[in-house]
Amino acid sequence: MRPKSFLVLGLAMVFLSGWGKHTGGAKVKIGLSLDTLKEERWQHDRDLIVKECEDDNGEVLVQAANNNDALQIEQAENLLTQGVQVLIVVPHNGKVAATIVGAAHKAGVKVIAYDRLIRDCELDYYVAFDAPKIGEMQAKYLLKKQPKGNYVIIEGGPTDNNAVLLKDGQMKILQPSIDKGDIKVVTQQWANDWSPIEALKIMENALTRNDNKVDAVLVSNDGMAGGAIQALAEQKMAGKIPVTGQDGDLAACQRIVAGTQSMTIYKPLKKEAAEAAYLALKLARKATSFDCQFVPVNNGKKDVPSVLLLPIIVDKANLDKTIIADGFQKKEAVYKK
Repeated sequence: MRPKSFLVLGLAMVFLSGWGKHTGGAKVKIGLSLDTLKEERWQHDRDLIVKECEDDNGEVLVQAANNNDALQIEQAENLLTQGVQVLIVVPHNGKVAATIVGAAHKAGVKVIAYDRLIRDCELDYYVAFDAPKIGEMQAKYLLKKQPKGNYVIIEGGPTDNNAVLLKDGQMKILQPSIDKGDIKVVTQQWANDWSPIEALKIMENALTRNDNKVDAVLVSNDGMAGGAIQALAEQKMAGKIPVTGQDGDLAACQRIVAGTQSMTIYKPLKKEAAEAAYLALKLARKATSFDCQFVPVNNGKKDVPSVLLLPIIVDKANLDKTIIADGFQKKEAVYKK
């Protein structure tokens, strides 16, 4: 049973009609507080949000906290002192970041949680991909590839609300097969801060404890998939069993081409960044109506007006038509030409 604070109140999965909706108006200043820039995907998000805002007469001040809660709070407060009119936050810890929302509201600044929900506070808006749905998509893909056998499951950082929602979606799909005895979960662990090194260690330990008798690996994102695949490669098992991922990272796309990673979940970040930038710019210009399709997501304190986007399963069969066709990754880099 999913805890009440994680309930998504609404089943809509939204494809937006247009990207880069411009608001027009006076110059405004937006703050972007990022958990980290260590992972490739967050560099994409930063660049896209900055471009969307700059194209519509907005300036973006960016801070990244390197997975440090105290530093993120300090940086957010610094952005507020610099006069940002709206704050977009990718929280390291969905509960701790409630402090940022409180500080922003005291300064008369609204907060948009980006990609990760900020919990137990009066959060203003939330823009993200549908995390439980992503978990379901990963698990369904893996079950189709390997309907029976020993599963290793490597979850993301336990302080990230998305990691919990992904797990909920994954287990919703896997539990019937577990109950029937078709699947045995031999290892299921969280990896702090979505660390590839932790994923490597989790996978190494799982292989050791089970004498390499592992049939499938469900990994919540591409960075950790890289760690798990490194452990498999050390045992000459890379490419012999299916491994999932998420984010469409370059290295993951290269592994999909090589056959060592089975799939990734591609989240068209242009859509997510465009929606967040549009909403931030409209709020900074004191708008009261928005060209957004909102659904309510409960954060434990309130139903937050949210934009939830639909991700795409990508494997070798549709890699060129999705990630590469969108320009998210370059074909020559993916195929190492």
